[in-house]
Amino acid sequence: MRDTALDAAPNVDAGLLRLLESRASATEGGVRIPVLAPFTESEIGTAPAASASDVADAAARARDAQTRWARRSVADRARVLSRFHDLVIDRADTAIDLVQLEAGKARTPAFEEVFDAAATARYYMSTGPKLLKRKRRAVSMPGLTKAWESRRPIGVVGNITPWNFPFTLAVSDMIPALLAGNAVIIKPDERTPYSALYGALLLEEAWLAKDVLQVVTGRGEEAGAALVDQVDFIAFTGSTEVGRTIAERAGRRLIGASLELGGKNAALVLEGADLDRAVPGLSRAVFANSGQLCLAMERIYVHESVKDELTERLVEHTRSLPINTRFDFSSAIGAMIDRRHFQKVDGHVQDAVAKGATLLTGGKPRPDIGPLFYDPTLLTDVDDSMEACRAETFGPVAAIYGYEDVEDAIAEANDSEYGLNFSVWAGDAGRGVEVASRLDAGTVGVNDGYAAVWSSYDAPMGGLKASGVSRRHGAVGILKYTEAQTVAVQRFLHAFAPPSRVPYERYQAVLGALLKALKRLPFYK
Repeated sequence: MRDTALDAAPNVDAGLLRLLESRASATEGGVRIPVLAPFTESEIGTAPAASASDVADAAARARDAQTRWARRSVADRARVLSRFHDLVIDRADTAIDLVQLEAGKARTPAFEEVFDAAATARYYMSTGPKLLKRKRRAVSMPGLTKAWESRRPIGVVGNITPWNFPFTLAVSDMIPALLAGNAVIIKPDERTPYSALYGALLLEEAWLAKDVLQVVTGRGEEAGAALVDQVDFIAFTGSTEVGRTIAERAGRRLIGASLELGGKNAALVLEGADLDRAVPGLSRAVFANSGQLCLAMERIYVHESVKDELTERLVEHTRSLPINTRFDFSSAIGAMIDRRHFQKVDGHVQDAVAKGATLLTGGKPRPDIGPLFYDPTLLTDVDDSMEACRAETFGPVAAIYGYEDVEDAIAEANDSEYGLNFSVWAGDAGRGVEVASRLDAGTVGVNDGYAAVWSSYDAPMGGLKASGVSRRHGAVGILKYTEAQTVAVQRFLHAFAPPSRVPYERYQAVLGALLKALKRLPFYK
């Protein structure tokens, strides 16, 4: 019997899924992993379970292809991204359907991530060539020394990607790595392999060189661990717990790592905030992608002067959110990714209520819609005795807290091991920026939950504390995939050595006077 979720996806059929499965790096044992549709919890296909040997074979192919790829000009590599950009837009409906099908998303977040991938390609194809260009660097002895900094590809980059944004978090990290001249091996989450495979297919159609990009599907404990052991740099997006393990493994090999990890994000609603804007904005910040978003807000601190009104309006707004399994834009809430995660989210809510939290709305499964749907939930009176207080829930759940002094709200927001993405809602944007600058988070949106900071592609994106290491986006998003090489040319005198027959004592005095004179000049350009 055909799966009803697959029947509902107008631009995806079993033939496309089989084609994508065939694009995964071959496995020697023939073991397959079932892929389930969260809308129905039924099987839509299977993906190969790569072994450590399979990963090693993929790495060997990638390493051989990388040397040829790196010889091509940056402009040539950027043209591949330009073609890919257009293909993503032209095939958007298929990509969005795939994301909805295997990740159980409502269509809006699926649409956002597909077009985010195109926008990321546009940013790096435009800025990457300049960022990678050889640059003249300042020297201590102008006229005697010339120095240049070049950026060289690291080699083979591994990218372990999560299930919650399976298309863009695969594509958005591979784009700058490829443009920098690296080969890339992607290990998508075993629950959502098709989106990454489709991104790879589009890059192939955009004339990406053969074997420069490999996709190995499989479980993290085997394929993911093996990948860290084979590559020259590892990028990972996922839980802090797994991120620590990857960092330790990468550290033993002395390879670089970029880790975007968990969050327990806080929103601060200040006195005088525009509630007409804050209510729908906070709803989106909490419930986008059913809360399965590392940037989503799980803690809302509201000034007592507006707390009652905001709470009443946010509860009413939350109850009005439409929920269904259609492949259109009529639903605001999707499914949880699988049964285990569904039980974790429900467990956080039930634990909080049992220990005295007040349930304002939601707090229950929605089997009338599908087996893994959960009502968008708001709580109050949440305290440290409850799992939902400090642990990342990663579902459609948030707690509302009141405060009287903004100093207390800032302290409460910062009192967390996480520091990924916070938001501030203020009637005066300047006041909002001032408060934002005091929050311990890698990104802070003012009068916005997450879209403004994420879509500012020229600005770095990442977390503080246990929320991660390194950044994506901006210059750092591509330069982290390179090694800096300095080449310096010395003319006439040896640096810091006196001319022939000049004693060091005399040279020391002359050099000191020269350095004082140079201090008055603009640094070398």
